[in-house]
Amino acid sequence: MRALISVSDKTGVVDFARELVSLGWEILSTSGTMKMLKEAGIPVTSVSDVTGFPEICDGRVKTLHPKIHGALLARRDIPDHMRQLEENGIGTIDLVCVNLYPFRETVAKPDVTMEDAIEHIDIGGPSMVRSAAKNWESVTIVVNPEDYAKVLEELKADGHTSRETRLELSAKAYTHTAEYDIAIASWMRPKAGLPEKLFLEYDECQPLRYGENPHQSAKFYKTLKPAPYSLATARQLNGKELSYNNIQDANAALDIVREFKEEPFAVGLKHMNPCGAAVGTDIVDAWKKAYEGDTTSIFGGIVAFNREVNLELAQLLKPIFLEIVMAPSYAPDALELLCTKKNLRVLEVDMEGDVKQQMRCTSVNGGLLVQNQDLETCEVTAGQCVTDIKPTEEQLRDLGFTWRIVKHVKSNAIVVGAGGMILGVGAGQMNRIGSAEIALKHAAALDCARAAVQPTLVLASDAFFPFDDCVTLAAEYGVKAIVQPGGSIRDEDSIRKCNELGIAMLFTGERHFKH
Repeated sequence: MRALISVSDKTGVVDFARELVSLGWEILSTSGTMKMLKEAGIPVTSVSDVTGFPEICDGRVKTLHPKIHGALLARRDIPDHMRQLEENGIGTIDLVCVNLYPFRETVAKPDVTMEDAIEHIDIGGPSMVRSAAKNWESVTIVVNPEDYAKVLEELKADGHTSRETRLELSAKAYTHTAEYDIAIASWMRPKAGLPEKLFLEYDECQPLRYGENPHQSAKFYKTLKPAPYSLATARQLNGKELSYNNIQDANAALDIVREFKEEPFAVGLKHMNPCGAAVGTDIVDAWKKAYEGDTTSIFGGIVAFNREVNLELAQLLKPIFLEIVMAPSYAPDALELLCTKKNLRVLEVDMEGDVKQQMRCTSVNGGLLVQNQDLETCEVTAGQCVTDIKPTEEQLRDLGFTWRIVKHVKSNAIVVGAGGMILGVGAGQMNRIGSAEIALKHAAALDCARAAVQPTLVLASDAFFPFDDCVTLAAEYGVKAIVQPGGSIRDEDSIRKCNELGIAMLFTGERHFKH
């Protein structure tokens, strides 16, 4: 039995080769791998000795030879194939252990040159992998060090790998070469001036019981690289498995949490829209204010925090029916208390580091819409004021707070707030005045005694006002400052109305539609 070993990732390969030799296998290898095995005292035969041909072209040509690929591709169950091997002095190769030059890592370097990238495109490796994988009925192909133990276990037990294992390893091998070719094509196409092709690479994270509705099937996939504020890498500490809708809602909540780092922040969310959110002096204060903003809608919702959940906070959360609690960490006694609710999903989410730009994909019939994530949120400043009336410092802070929230509300979006908390949200209405009415009525319905000692109301809109009707309505409910993108042909009407009614208005020049 012969095994050909030629790897770039040399993790565990010495021990793997040593075990094969102890089982009576002959090892064939090439340059770098062969040197490493010899230094470890493992008997190894050079591929050049097998082919009778030296490595040439600075190692570009090593294994591209009939004595290698004939040995891999010949079907053992076809007598004519075996006769041809014998006539040409070719012995079979029964196991291939190969992984490829690190192209992806090479081109990730900021100073990589075209020449360096090209030299890290593997040719012989993928060829051997594909040949061995095609003949999986007879040849075991191993591309991942994680599979060494399983292969050795079966060889020790039966003298050969099982048919099921060889098929599994073959599928992994083709995945390995497919990902490799995608990396090369993705890097080279723009340099060649070719139209972009979108290659998506995601690993299955978990199958889901169903999608948005029970009759829809669904799975959860994750990106190849871990990222902060991601459910794909979150640790579930308690509760039932996440559903499709849970994941959608929880991701929307994490998008909002991502906006707030400096101050303790809490958000409650339902159907991908915030129903309560607040900053506070500490995380308990933030939650009390967020919960006060809408004690009804949070029922059956999701809550997320940007600070550790302590026992006092856990005691406030426990009586409320919630689907998910998310935070960067939990005090041991707080976690113990939350875990007494067996169905409550408790997630520990990495919130360290900045979120890097990623694509947002939305499928449509026969196609795919792709856009960059809406990560930018401009700072709200006094210099953006377009009215004679100017905001106070307190109002300016609240305008900045509501502006960071409104971008995460379904359009048409209106958010009313005061004192670093949400008081009303109007989401997803077909006209902006409808959203404004919902948000303002909800704010007005809160405890008037509490509102009397709070700062004056402010309002944020995700897009411009097409008419001045939203300003008029806002004034009726006591709003004293508004932030919006501006850009309407009737902006002057809204500015004039604000000046008449004693309202400060700020234009950010930045729209945040969320469909």
